[in-house]
Amino acid sequence: MLAVQDKAGAATRLEAHDAPYHIGAVTLRARDLPKLTAYYRDAIGLKLLRDAPGLAELGAGEAVLVRLIEGAAQPTSAAGLFHLAILLPSRRDLANWLRHAATTGIRLEGASDHLVSEALYLSDPEGNGIEIYRDRQRQEWPRKPDGGIAMATERLDLDRLLAEAATGAYAGMPEGTGMGHIHLRVGDTAAAEAFYHGLLGFDVMVHYPGASFLASGGYHHHIAGNIWGSRGAGLRGAGEAGLDRFEIVARDTADFAAMRERIIAAGGEEADGVPSIADPWGNRLVLTR
Repeated sequence: MLAVQDKAGAATRLEAHDAPYHIGAVTLRARDLPKLTAYYRDAIGLKLLRDAPGLAELGAGEAVLVRLIEGAAQPTSAAGLFHLAILLPSRRDLANWLRHAATTGIRLEGASDHLVSEALYLSDPEGNGIEIYRDRQRQEWPRKPDGGIAMATERLDLDRLLAEAATGAYAGMPEGTGMGHIHLRVGDTAAAEAFYHGLLGFDVMVHYPGASFLASGGYHHHIAGNIWGSRGAGLRGAGEAGLDRFEIVARDTADFAAMRERIIAAGGEEADGVPSIADPWGNRLVLTR
């Protein structure tokens, strides 16, 4: 579980990582690797952790969050990445990033209060969607009469958020930032639930019109799939630009073994001790410890 120190020195946790499984690094296949690397470093505020021929790894602290690889063989099809979601440790961290975006002219595509979280939306230069957000604490999440998590899409007051930002130059995303969730474009939400819930065991948390949200450990969502622009989409082609794969990180050895068993039983593969499987649209996940 990823933790950082607050101003009082107490450890604070990322709600998304307080679960048996959470999302790790997301790998994107780039058309223009230097340009995309510069964007995630300078605009998004991630630290360049590794720069090698055909590869760049960026993150916060020592944690890799976005991995970029060179060599997109064909354009992105209807299925694939809707957005990757970078989770900041606090509301002030979100305010600091918003101030950075405002002062440097980064164009936002949306800003929402989801009741459980507050989120900013944008896209990188190659059209990959990005959400930058902070979670409210679990005890603040509203509940439905049946006990389920209540989520919505309401207007986020950007002026009020900006008022919480620190002054001075932006220092980048802080240590303790993590990958919160991944949102996919799929061809059918029932098929997505059959795969991610029925085969891999993630819990169905929330339904939106045309979208399903699934999670581990009671989080609001680690994985989502929607058909808003991809209804009926088929299998993605090899080497497409955009999403190449994403990691599911197991909390401990027992959780790793349990998910490995599910992946192999569902027809996945294992190479050098690393299990992986692709969903019905070719979105590949890799299990790590």
